[in-house]
Amino acid sequence: MNDMNQIEIKISNEEVSYIESMLFMESKVREISKNHSKELLWFLSHNHIFTQGTSASNEEILNPNVIEVLKTNRGGKTTYHGPGQRIVYFMLNLNNKKKDIRKFISVIENSVIDFLKNYNVEARAFKDRVGIWVIKNNKVTFDKEKKIGAIGLRVKKWVTYHGMSFNINPNLEYYKFIHSCGLKEYSNTSLYELGINIDQNEFDEGFKKIFLKKLKSI
Repeated sequence: MNDMNQIEIKISNEEVSYIESMLFMESKVREISKNHSKELLWFLSHNHIFTQGTSASNEEILNPNVIEVLKTNRGGKTTYHGPGQRIVYFMLNLNNKKKDIRKFISVIENSVIDFLKNYNVEARAFKDRVGIWVIKNNKVTFDKEKKIGAIGLRVKKWVTYHGMSFNINPNLEYYKFIHSCGLKEYSNTSLYELGINIDQNEFDEGFKKIFLKKLKSI
């Protein structure tokens, strides 16, 4: 496995257009596949957009006129991106690790779960629905778990790209216009809704530290 120090960290503090990020990732993945570039962990945010993964259906968009809807090549269904949500894109070479996508997704999920523990938020993952779900906040149990992080990946020649979105303080109203991740009966939450105020830099630093440590396990 590559030394963790070989993973480049890219922090974008200004919003990046979704199309621009896709073009960047496609190029980066080609370079990583050829061993011409370091692996990359990219922290960024997008402007308001609904994106649809390869298994999404148009029925998941309840109102297509609210904001732009874009079909993409990541896995998964329909989700929302926008200001106040932090994106982490993982351009990592699994040829140097275990070629196990489910294990890799678990590393992402467990990294978010451990991050949330620092704020007295209890979350978990479910086998039948990818993502990170809050079940307790300061020892208060919800009637039904709420989603705080979504995951949608693509893998090309065992190099991963796309990644995870985490709700710090986005406008949750936008989720009312879609069946987020194809799920009609569940709602989304954010740190802000849970009464926790942090900035994106605090998330970036906290998640990065936990994720890079857990990545060593694969």
